[in-house]
Amino acid sequence: MTKPMTSKNSILFNHPKGLLILFLTEMWERMSYYGMRGILILFMTAGITDNPGLNLSNGNANAIYGIYTGMVYLLCLPGGWIADNLLGYQKSVIFGAIIITLGHLILSIPIHQTFIFGLAFVAIGTGLLKPNISSIVGQLYSKEDPRRDSGFTIFYMAINIGSILGFTICGWLGERIGWHWGFGAAGFGMLLGLIQFLSFRSWLGEVGKHPIELSKDKKSNYIYAVISTFILSLALVGTAALGYWSINPVYFAERFRDFLVFVSVAYFVYLLFIADITQAERQNVILLLILFIGAAAFWSGFDQSAGSFTIFTRDYVDLTFNSFVMPVSWLQQANPIFIVIFAPFFASFWLFLGSRGLNPNIPLKFALGLLFMALGFKVMVFAVNLATKTGSAHVQWLLITYLLHTFGELTISPVGLSAFSKYSPKKYMGQMMGVWFLAASLGGVIAGLIGGNATSSGLVSINPTFKTLIYYYLILAVILGAIGIYLKKKPEH
Repeated sequence: MTKPMTSKNSILFNHPKGLLILFLTEMWERMSYYGMRGILILFMTAGITDNPGLNLSNGNANAIYGIYTGMVYLLCLPGGWIADNLLGYQKSVIFGAIIITLGHLILSIPIHQTFIFGLAFVAIGTGLLKPNISSIVGQLYSKEDPRRDSGFTIFYMAINIGSILGFTICGWLGERIGWHWGFGAAGFGMLLGLIQFLSFRSWLGEVGKHPIELSKDKKSNYIYAVISTFILSLALVGTAALGYWSINPVYFAERFRDFLVFVSVAYFVYLLFIADITQAERQNVILLLILFIGAAAFWSGFDQSAGSFTIFTRDYVDLTFNSFVMPVSWLQQANPIFIVIFAPFFASFWLFLGSRGLNPNIPLKFALGLLFMALGFKVMVFAVNLATKTGSAHVQWLLITYLLHTFGELTISPVGLSAFSKYSPKKYMGQMMGVWFLAASLGGVIAGLIGGNATSSGLVSINPTFKTLIYYYLILAVILGAIGIYLKKKPEH
C-alpha cells in the first residue's frame, strides 16, 4: 500500500494537499452527474410540444431512471477491478472523466436515437471514476489516522457543492432553454474537472498511481477482455438505439434488480468462503455485508428525490414565488445545500463523541440514518394527504423531507464510504469500493421500480407506497440497531 502523504509541504489545512485536487475533481464530476440527473425524469416524461421530451409514461420513465442509476453504480465494480489490475486509480479517473464528457455531449445532441448512447457513456465513465477517486482519498491516510473520517466528510462536501452547481445550471438551461442545453452544460462541467485534474495531478505523487504488478501475458489477456466487453456493450446499445430490438423498461428493471441481488450475494460468498484473506478480514467482511444491506435499503428511498418526488413536485407543488416560477429541478438543491450546512456539524459531533468514548458504532449510525428516512416519508404522506384534499401541497413539506433524508445521508454515506475503505481486505480494496457503490446500484434500481409504482395512478398510488416505506425503514432500523448494540459489547476489529 502507498504510504500516506505526511511531509510538511503536503499538508493543507491539516489534511494532505492531494485532498484538494480530489475535492475539485469530484465537485465537477458530481456537477455533471446530478445536473443531468436532475432533469432526466422531466425530459423523459415531457410531451412533444414547447420543450419536447420523450413523452414516456411515469412508470417507464422511472424504470429507465432506475436502470441508469443502477448501471452507473454497478459499473463501479469492474471499474475498481480495472484500476486494481490495469490502470491504477489515477489513470482510471482520467479515462472515466473523458468518457463521461463524451456521454454528456452525446446527450446534448437533439436526436432521440442518441439518448441511450449518451446514458451508456456516462454510466461507463462514472464506473471508472467514482470508486477510484474515493480509493485515492482513502490512500491519503493511514487506517489509524484520526483525520480519516473528517477527510472523507470534507470530500463528501465536494459532491454536494457540485450538486448545487449542477441543479442550478443544468436545471435552468434544461427547463427554460431546452433539455439538451442542460445536458451540454453537464458535459462542460466534467471537462473542467478533467482539465484541473490533469493540471494538478502531481500533487498526488505516487498515491494511487500504479496497479498491481501482473505478468505480461496476464495483463494482455485482461486488456483484451476489457476492450472486447466494451465493444460488445456498445454494439448492444447501438442496435437498441437503431430499433433492432427493444424490451419493456419495467420488466428489464425487475430482472436487473434480480441480477444485482445475485451478484451481491455471489461476491460476498466468494469473499467469505473462497478468497485468500485472513480470519480478521473475513470478520470485517461480515460487517461490510451488514452495511451493504442497510445502504441498499437507504438509497432505494433516498433516490426518490429524482423520481417520484420530482413528479409529485411538478404536478402537485406550487413553485411560484411572487412573479418567479422556480424550475422543478431546483428543489433538489435542498439536499446538497443541507449537506454543505450540516456536514461540518456532523463531522465535529462524531469527533466530540469519540473523544468521550460515546461515538456510536457504524451499525448504530446506519440505524439512525434509516430512522431519519422513515420520518421523511412520514412527512411526505402528510403532504400527499394535503394535496389530495386541496389539490396542492406547500413546498415546505418537501423541504422538511429533504432535511430529514439529508440527516440520514450524513449518518450513512460518508460513514459507510470510510468503513469500506478502512475494513476492506487489502487485496480487494478497489473492488470493495466498487461493492460499496453496488449497494447504491441495487438501491437505485429498486428506487426506479418504487417510483414507478408510486406515480402510476397519481396521488392514489403514492400514498400507500410511501406508507409501506415507513414501516420498511422502521423495521430495518430496529434490526441494525440491535446488531449495533450487540457489537458495542465486543471489541472493534
